[in-house]
Amino acid sequence: MCRIAGFWDFNYKNDYDIRKTMDEMRDTMSYGGPDDAGSYTDKNHPLALGHRRLSILDLSPLGHQPMGTEDESLCITYNGEVYNFREIKERLERKGYKFKSRSDTEVILKAYEEDRMDCLLNFRGMWAFAIWDRNREKLILCRDRVGIKPLYWYYKDGLFMFTSELKAFHKHPKFRKSLDFNSLALYLQLGYITAPYTIFKDTHKLQPGYYLEIDNKMNIRQTKYWDVEDSYREGEYLQNSGYRDRLSENEITDELESILTESCTLRMISDVPIGIFLSGGTDSSVVTALLQRSSPETIKTFTIGFHEKAYNEAGWAKKVSDHLRTDHTELYCTADEVSGIIQKLPEMYDEPFGDSSAIPTYLLSKLARSKVKVSLSADGGDELFCGYTKYNVVNIVRKISKMPFMNTLNKAFDLLSPEMAFNIYNTFKPFFPKYNDFKDKYKLIKSMLNTEDVIKQNIFMSSVFMDEDLKELGIQNRYPFLSHSDKYDCLTSMMIFDSMTYLPDDIMVKVDRASMNVALEVREPLLDHKILEYMARVPITYKYRNGIGKYILKKILYKYVPGNLVNRPKQGFTVPIYALFKNDLEILYKEYLNEKRLNREGIFNAKAVGFILKGSISDRGINHNKLWTLLMFEMWKEKWI
Repeated sequence: MCRIAGFWDFNYKNDYDIRKTMDEMRDTMSYGGPDDAGSYTDKNHPLALGHRRLSILDLSPLGHQPMGTEDESLCITYNGEVYNFREIKERLERKGYKFKSRSDTEVILKAYEEDRMDCLLNFRGMWAFAIWDRNREKLILCRDRVGIKPLYWYYKDGLFMFTSELKAFHKHPKFRKSLDFNSLALYLQLGYITAPYTIFKDTHKLQPGYYLEIDNKMNIRQTKYWDVEDSYREGEYLQNSGYRDRLSENEITDELESILTESCTLRMISDVPIGIFLSGGTDSSVVTALLQRSSPETIKTFTIGFHEKAYNEAGWAKKVSDHLRTDHTELYCTADEVSGIIQKLPEMYDEPFGDSSAIPTYLLSKLARSKVKVSLSADGGDELFCGYTKYNVVNIVRKISKMPFMNTLNKAFDLLSPEMAFNIYNTFKPFFPKYNDFKDKYKLIKSMLNTEDVIKQNIFMSSVFMDEDLKELGIQNRYPFLSHSDKYDCLTSMMIFDSMTYLPDDIMVKVDRASMNVALEVREPLLDHKILEYMARVPITYKYRNGIGKYILKKILYKYVPGNLVNRPKQGFTVPIYALFKNDLEILYKEYLNEKRLNREGIFNAKAVGFILKGSISDRGINHNKLWTLLMFEMWKEKWI
């Protein structure tokens, strides 16, 4: 696992030092690659590649990057792991290729030499790499199928750059940073920015499953080489043809378990110690159980806990660990122990990022790094196996919306503004559950009932600021969201959408930045494309049954862990932000969200933000996620603009 950067300046006028600039860009990410550093500059082109190394495979100097071929026709800078590199290497050796190292980097380079971009079809793993093909005068960027590893690119005025993290661009003297307000709207709505957009104009995320080529005439072409939706389409065909009916439930369960076991085993290939993040939930417990069953050694597991009961899963993780007999380490966090982490976030996440679970993810990564250099994580289970609570909510809302009385209820929603509804709620508050964010919940229900578009309903369920909230802030969103064929059932449509947005642009960003900040490599066994393709073809009834998600995954888990240890309401990996940081947050809110500052900046309607802030202080009925999302933007802006 590493960090990469590079550029090709088509208008270079000897106006800066290429090697010095490359080294400065590269070294902004030194924490993610503390073991080695390298740079490459082409003698005939104003082009440079940079690399910071976290040594996992082949710890010797032979794994140094950027790595070139003997004839200097190719050079690569690469971040990630191709887990099946040994079998690819054997195939290439049979074709006459010679290898100097034991690294997967050299395998990728020579696989490209043999098959060009078709080599990607054989790779299993996670990656972001750039290959300079000197003979063809072409620079090629590539990102893995799911988007586990990040890759950004920038193009303006003849300057093309790429990097693992946006902060590297700031070190190039020709980088022009200009805030993209449409991306800001995406951030405020979701708490993250979806690919291909970024917070800056002229700056992009390379989308998962894509590669990009730029040639010596500045032609840029992007190609999609993998699409998870292809497997969903194939699944529709198989189901319509009756193919799946030939397999029993037990046969499908056994097939899936075999693929899961293979994926987990592949990710144990390493020349350094490995552990597992264990929350005690279904996903991490399955991964731990399958690995502990087949491992000759005791698996190391890691858990973060909080003393606030509503947020704490550590006790459940300990029970699963005891049952599976892992070598378990847990850390209970207090406000004093996590003090100062908020101040680290703008540096760690150098694009506005509003997911507060970045904090426990960082703490968990730091805990694991104290004992191992690689850890497995079980992200992706919700998107693959229909695990999110919101899927069930949307499914129920869609069924209710078809009932006859809903016409009358919709008219009532149209007549009642959120303020009017809130006043009614306050009048009869003793008879209702207490909601500190009643108005937001009212807007959510109203929005969901006013559309039949399942993707919009899914977005509403995940939104921090609704459309009318954005208008009050003075922000408009002009970027369209991805759309999908309406031939899928609503649950499948939401899983596809989240697999292409929330998974790579929130979860993977969160895990990558937090773990790399402490030089920990995190591997994702549930996100092997073989598993994604298999589950896409499996009928929804094996993922969601009787109102409960992850049906088939739980069936596998119960072979190894008793149901009473893992069966509980879904909690999610969250942190008690307001409980832990109440005093710190109130100070930060007053510093970053005060009316004078906001009026000076001219981005947000200061009165609208002030109304939210007053609601927080008086507990008048507010969603604290809104304030956190605004705070993270303002702290980011102070750091990077």
